[in-house]
Amino acid sequence: MSTNERPERPSKAVYRRRRLVVLLGLLAIIAVIALLIIQPGSSSGRSQEPSASPSASAGTSDAAVTPSPSATASDGDPACTADTVTVEAKTDKSTYQAGELPQLSLSLTNTGSVPCTIDVGTSQQVFTITSGQETYWTSTDCQTEPTNAVTLLEPQTTITSNPAIAWDRTRSATDTCEGERPAVPAGGASYHLNTTVAGIESEDSAQFLLY
Repeated sequence: MSTNERPERPSKAVYRRRRLVVLLGLLAIIAVIALLIIQPGSSSGRSQEPSASPSASAGTSDAAVTPSPSATASDGDPACTADTVTVEAKTDKSTYQAGELPQLSLSLTNTGSVPCTIDVGTSQQVFTITSGQETYWTSTDCQTEPTNAVTLLEPQTTITSNPAIAWDRTRSATDTCEGERPAVPAGGASYHLNTTVAGIESEDSAQFLLY
């Protein structure tokens, strides 16, 4: 005599465990896909971040630029003077739109016939920005840790400061080193950059416009 018996159905707990296993498997697959999308080509495990060399900021008036010396100075070399060395103030552009920061630099040229020594350290460099009769910014107002760098400048040789200083278009003063500084007028205002190295002033200023 035969009987028809129905197979026992899995309990609700078994169903829940099965659904949990399937859900965990789907989450693992999604996680792998997300990692492949976010970090393509990172099989080496090394972060591929671009390197950058920031320019010195003139917002703190720390003129951390030093022209590369052409040779080592010695005690027997004569000192450079305004008669044998010319200083030139430089900006990277003549017109700056809103948000663009002027890049300030300088160059020195030995116009004489013999080598001479000059201190081109930050303690001897002064960048000054004026408009009309008013001085708006001076690099030494809030300069920190100035340095000295006595350099031998060969005849008919020019050295240029590097990197340039990015002026943040604010007015400087010795009592505004810690707080925010007011922005200088723009809208087509004309400014002039003058530079001095070891007491030798630039013969001409570099003029530029701010918008």
